[in-house]
Amino acid sequence: MKRTLKWAGIVVSGLVGLILILAITLFLIGRNRLNNAPEVATAPVEVMDDAASVENGRHLATISSCTVCHGAQLEGTAFVDEAPIGFIPAPNLTSGAGGVGDNYTDADWERAIRHGVNADGEVMVIMSSNHYASYGDEDLADLIAYLNAAPPVDNELGERQIQFMGNIIFGVLAFDSWSVNQIDHAAVGGEAPEIGETAEYGKYLIDIASCGSCHAENLAGNYGQLDSPPGPNLTTWPQNWSGAEFATVLRTGVLPDGRLMSTEMPWPGYAGMSDTEIEAIWAYLNTIDPLPNNSAE
Repeated sequence: MKRTLKWAGIVVSGLVGLILILAITLFLIGRNRLNNAPEVATAPVEVMDDAASVENGRHLATISSCTVCHGAQLEGTAFVDEAPIGFIPAPNLTSGAGGVGDNYTDADWERAIRHGVNADGEVMVIMSSNHYASYGDEDLADLIAYLNAAPPVDNELGERQIQFMGNIIFGVLAFDSWSVNQIDHAAVGGEAPEIGETAEYGKYLIDIASCGSCHAENLAGNYGQLDSPPGPNLTTWPQNWSGAEFATVLRTGVLPDGRLMSTEMPWPGYAGMSDTEIEAIWAYLNTIDPLPNNSAE
């Protein structure tokens, strides 16, 4: 009996040792992947600092919901702060204390926004660069002009601190889902579609507004399969609305039946869209074939 228990103890100890070695190996792999992003082909833009460029950049930042994650004054927020993941800030984008504004070059902004790699060469998790990769060069240049001109706000959040399990989850299990791995980096850059009430321009706006983050990439809705707010199926949901009703929804958050949408849908940021922008989005939505709701399974 003692002999059996002894061997059982050896086997259990061996299994525990193997599991520990595997966990440490996965941790090291994940940490290395997150801290050392792959080299990506970038597409630098020429940034102007005139008032018109900055104002257009402010408008684009609003459409792209920059303030939703980075705060109303771009001062940054503690986006994730929980075990076993760790601390992941949406950084202070200004030049104030704790901000990246004084350190980021125009090339750094471009790489972060359109490629998902920060100035330290780290993989940016959660950031929707896979959608912002669609930004045309002139629009991106204006967005960067606005970020460069943003008033400084002092808010020292501290550095990203991903814990042991967070490195395994983010750096191994979920690594392929991060933006840097979803983008055709060589295809990034170029001209945005011409501004107009067209489906092509509407799709561009839907891309840079990151609608797919909540409504899923095919816009057929998030019904539990995404770790983000539930967005309904846009290929069927507005089918019975008029264009005027759709504009009212985006500008006021009030649905045709009188219900007020949650601000998890960032309609306050869309309220400042021009008639042309709203009609372009409406035009694009009306070109999409209806799809069944995405399954939560």
